[in-house]
Amino acid sequence: MKFFNIFFILVFILFAAFQYNDPDPYLWIPIYLYPAVLCYLEVKQKSINKMAYLAGFLIFGVYAIYKLFDTNGIIDWIKFHNASSIAATMKAEVPWVEESREFFGLIIILTAMSINYFKSKKEA
Repeated sequence: MKFFNIFFILVFILFAAFQYNDPDPYLWIPIYLYPAVLCYLEVKQKSINKMAYLAGFLIFGVYAIYKLFDTNGIIDWIKFHNASSIAATMKAEVPWVEESREFFGLIIILTAMSINYFKSKKEA
């Protein structure tokens, strides 16, 4: 699990750094740094209050659901834009690209947090 957490610390810090030029970096930089901190604490084998995970699940889960149903969200991207490529260029030239990327970022966060949460719960 140590390698997993080190990998995701680096990934989440990199994702946070990419948000510097985003239209809403004040929102997305902390979103990506939160799971990076949780992964760091797992590497250092610090006891993490389960409420830290549950708060993350609640906030990021609700936001992911919002991104799923939002105008220009995932459902619109699939239904009206035939799930066109969201990775063709780094610049999000159309709104559904930005919304879809943000949704998948939240899914990555929720996945990494879930693995850590259930792994640490199993060890306890």
